[in-house]
Amino acid sequence: MQRTIGNFQIPAGCLTVFFVAAILITLGVYDRLIMPFRKKWKGKPGFTNLRRIAIGLFRSAIGMPAAAIAEVKWLSVTKTFNQTTSLPITVFLLISQFFLVGNGEAFTYTVKSPKGTKTMSTGLFLTTLSLGFFFTSLLVSIAKAVTGNSDTQGWVGDNINIGRLDCFYGLLAGTKLH
Repeated sequence: MQRTIGNFQIPAGCLTVFFVAAILITLGVYDRLIMPFRKKWKGKPGFTNLRRIAIGLFRSAIGMPAAAIAEVKWLSVTKTFNQTTSLPITVFLLISQFFLVGNGEAFTYTVKSPKGTKTMSTGLFLTTLSLGFFFTSLLVSIAKAVTGNSDTQGWVGDNINIGRLDCFYGLLAGTKLH
């Protein structure tokens, strides 16, 4: 994957910057554009907490199909090139999924809370985030066990050029539709 901009190479571990940038951009746009516009149009400042959570969950759910589409593109490129070479696909293909999930997080977890419960709500946010990471790790382990065997790696494995992460992202999208 091509990770360079000019002479600068983007470290693979820094891609989550796009996630954080999406949260910051979404919060700025919401506070400076959406809230004032909605106040003039409807007479109400912004959305209710429940509506913000619904918008955030919907946008986060759209992030998983976006990741699956990016993975389908990745797999189509790997079929035409040698798997040991750097593929002629840009890292910016991944930005859409980071932006959609970050956008959803901004709407979901920045609901208003009373002054006395801000610390508690921050703690709950971080707890749910870590539980989400744990649950995703559990799903990865289950997907490895169910879809792979001693001869094949299944959906998730050591070589992402052979795996089927698009199917795994489809599974994650399905879990978001509960």
